[in-house]
Amino acid sequence: MSTLTRNDVTGRIMVALDYANAESAEGLLKQLQGIPCYVKVGMQLFYAAGPTFVASLKDRGYKVFLDVKMHDIPNTVKGGAESVTRLGVDVFNVHAAGGKHMMEAALEGIDKGLAVGAARPMVIGVTQLTSTSQQVLNDEIGLAGTTEQAVIRYARLAQAAGLQGVVASPLEVTAIKAACGDSFVTVTPGIRPAGADVGDQSRIMTPAEAFAQGTDYVVIGRPITGAADPRAAIEAIIESIV
Repeated sequence: MSTLTRNDVTGRIMVALDYANAESAEGLLKQLQGIPCYVKVGMQLFYAAGPTFVASLKDRGYKVFLDVKMHDIPNTVKGGAESVTRLGVDVFNVHAAGGKHMMEAALEGIDKGLAVGAARPMVIGVTQLTSTSQQVLNDEIGLAGTTEQAVIRYARLAQAAGLQGVVASPLEVTAIKAACGDSFVTVTPGIRPAGADVGDQSRIMTPAEAFAQGTDYVVIGRPITGAADPRAAIEAIIESIV
């Protein structure tokens, strides 16, 4: 990873703002001020703080990944995609399990919501959650085969629908790139620095390992947000990669 500069790495880290309210998220943003990483707004924060908070992030120049994992009938997803496109988010996701037509509808929503001259958001498909183990996949979700096989199936479906990439664990990055090409974007949660608590994740790697696999973006939450010194934590992560 020595070919990556500090700015390259920083711009490919997505810090998960996994907070219950905007005030808590603002506390972290204050500590990370000046570090040009992405911020990821998930369901808890979005449901609490709403579109106004996302718009404020964009007004302040942040790159925003809106992680609400749309999964509904195609027309509903189309409307949701239109709305988040109007918010100006840079990335958002839909569940690939919703099928090709649903993912295509998300792209139609982008077309409808995109303002003249505005940057088009990247839409990525969720393959399998990083908390999904082999046992959960087979016995609870009811899909046969390995987790990697399920991930690749959904990645190919997302690509066929016109999506630019997928969310997957870092363990599947090499296989996704082999199946869909190097330009097909991978966004990988399940990132834990060496020695960090695994928590509820089943398929994980360190940040340096994930980038070595060829991933495009890493999502990191608790190792930064739960640290006594979040700024020092992200700085240490960056230094472990460059």
